[in-house]
Amino acid sequence: MAKYLLRKILILCASLFTVATVTFFLMHAVPGDPFSEDQPIPQEILDAMMTHYGLDQPWYVQYGHFLKGLVTFDLGPSYKYQGRSVNAIIAQNFPVSLVLGLEALCIALACGLTLGTIASLKHSKWQDHLAMIFSVIGISVPSFILATMLQYLFSMKLGILPVARWGTFSHTILPALALAAMPTAFIARLTRASMIEVLEQDYIQTAKAKGVSTLQLICRHALKNSLLPVMSYIGYLSATILTGSFVVEKIFAIPGLGQWFVQSVMNRDYTVIMAVTLFYSAILMVSTFLVDILYCFLDPRISWRKQ
Repeated sequence: MAKYLLRKILILCASLFTVATVTFFLMHAVPGDPFSEDQPIPQEILDAMMTHYGLDQPWYVQYGHFLKGLVTFDLGPSYKYQGRSVNAIIAQNFPVSLVLGLEALCIALACGLTLGTIASLKHSKWQDHLAMIFSVIGISVPSFILATMLQYLFSMKLGILPVARWGTFSHTILPALALAAMPTAFIARLTRASMIEVLEQDYIQTAKAKGVSTLQLICRHALKNSLLPVMSYIGYLSATILTGSFVVEKIFAIPGLGQWFVQSVMNRDYTVIMAVTLFYSAILMVSTFLVDILYCFLDPRISWRKQ
């Protein structure tokens, strides 16, 4: 197990290094600068600002400073927001995105597993067809379209939920639903396909012959063995929900990290773009790493050595 964990950690570090390197050179390959986008400024002031932030130095010097900042967890200052560091921006705004993402993830898991289980138990019946119709709708409708529809229906027409902003629990319901729609559809389809296969196994038929109730059969036998495909998706889903919140946060005026990323792209705020990209890449890789470990506990047939 120690060798397995060490190998995974080394792969994780190498992947993060690759993402950091690619992001750095892509940002510096883009023409323009983060200072004169809003309005032209005198060349003397521009040169002074480039010197102050070290942007006039050779690329390899800037790259070395960038890597040193990553190792020391010092992501540098924001070029557009004076007096604010990238570390402070992430520390202040990521908890908002995290709360929204976790709420959407819980909704997606609860609804997706429920719909997938019902569809598998009622295979080829109207319940199955209805669940798959909801899945197709969830996959087909983009989150920003669904967010606008939810705002119009529940806020403008019915007036039962806030249309935007962030504060109480009621402010989180609509954006969480908009984020959870597509993951719910994917989880429902994965659960349905996997559970239909599991329910046909001999040990399930034996349990039925012994008089095991449907609830016990699903909870104790079928669902556990149906979770492996879902677990594969959850690692990717965790990061997808957070990164997918960029547009949803903008629509609902939520002060999360997604809005800062969108604004940093428009403002060419290189340090914020690179830091947030690397931050979300780390979330995706760590989530995948944790899923690989959970695999071995869900299915004892999967050993550390096999992976």
